[in-house]
Amino acid sequence: MRGIFSIVGLLVTLAIMGLLVKKQLGTQAAVPATPGMPAVSADAPPQVRSQQAQQQAKQAVEGALQQARPMPEEK
Repeated sequence: MRGIFSIVGLLVTLAIMGLLVKKQLGTQAAVPATPGMPAVSADAPPQVRSQQAQQQAKQAVEGALQQARPMPEEK
């Protein structure tokens, strides 16, 4: 009896995981645009999406490097 409940529990868990994976793979969002750069649609070629993502990452890093680090207050 205990074995039957274990198998049923595993099957229910597997079904839930399958639904979550199906839902996650079914939704493909466009790469968000940064100011001055247009958004690339999800049906764009992978090379274009990759270049867009690389440019956005580079701009994010450069922007973070340009920000001044706050100085701690001296006591």
